[in-house]
Amino acid sequence: MGNRLSKIYTRTGDDGTTGLGDGSRVAKDSARVCAYGTVDEANSAIGLVLAAEIADDIRQLLTTVQHQMFDLGGELCIPGHAAIDDSDITALERHLDSYNEALPPLKDFILPGGGEAAARCHLARTIVRRAERETVTLAHHDSVRPEAIRYLNRLSDLLFVLSRVLARADGHGEVLWNHERRKG
Repeated sequence: MGNRLSKIYTRTGDDGTTGLGDGSRVAKDSARVCAYGTVDEANSAIGLVLAAEIADDIRQLLTTVQHQMFDLGGELCIPGHAAIDDSDITALERHLDSYNEALPPLKDFILPGGGEAAARCHLARTIVRRAERETVTLAHHDSVRPEAIRYLNRLSDLLFVLSRVLARADGHGEVLWNHERRKG
């Protein structure tokens, strides 16, 4: 692949539009741009998790996820393009089950926290959830493959479980919501 970004600014977006991967132009606040933009934001948040001290197996998994998120952003940026498939979703489910198996069952809600890596993972989870909502919004207006939505749904679940794992791994433990704090 040659140098694709030889000039960073083009001035073509100064009118409030941006180019999609198929060459068409749309408003920068279109549902499609919002969806793939939030996928990009979520990918950056996963990068923040990777910048923390985490176990090698989680680092390898999240690096793979970052590549898949980049693929998903491309899928959403190019109408009709397919980049995420059922095997990607199945792999997330396999990791989700594996990491969740060692955790105690939840009896209370967990607050986002539990140490730096866990907190970063919770932030990534919430951004992935927003990406999922925005992709669903896009699907109301335009064609979106169901694999894209399912991938984001499973990824947010995986990030929740990884947050629990990371909170325990660094010794902070999970921060439980105290629903009785206002009583008495």
